[in-house]
Amino acid sequence: MNVRLGLVIAEFNYDITKIMEEKAISHARFLNAEVPIVFKVPGVYDSPFAVSKLLRLNYIDAVSVLGAVIQGETKHDELVANQAARMLIDLSEKYGKPVTLGIIGPGASRMQALERSEEYSRRAVEAAVKLVLRSKMLDEVKYEGKLLTIG
Repeated sequence: MNVRLGLVIAEFNYDITKIMEEKAISHARFLNAEVPIVFKVPGVYDSPFAVSKLLRLNYIDAVSVLGAVIQGETKHDELVANQAARMLIDLSEKYGKPVTLGIIGPGASRMQALERSEEYSRRAVEAAVKLVLRSKMLDEVKYEGKLLTIG
């Protein structure tokens, strides 16, 4: 089964998110998944708009959101990351397609974000692929009175 992922990449903290984008595309290829579209948004807070657009496309199975929310002097980073994450969960439920979170923060320093960029990208893509494949498996399984374990 071929999995097609949309990537939503925040441009804010581009030095970090560019690394995340490259790692996500590379890891998708490693997992034999296709990335037909990358939608760049100004910042993490703007990502739900792009995710909503991508989830409507019949050729997109899941969306991975990548970004870095760096801690500042106020709690703005918490507001941005928490509100975006909440909306992304809601969109996943609304459209019945996985939306995975590769957003570093809140509370991360620039150095922490750089150190975590590849790992967060890889995990977001891997989670999306697993969820799509397992969902497709569940759609094809018939219940025969026995315990089913998908995964």
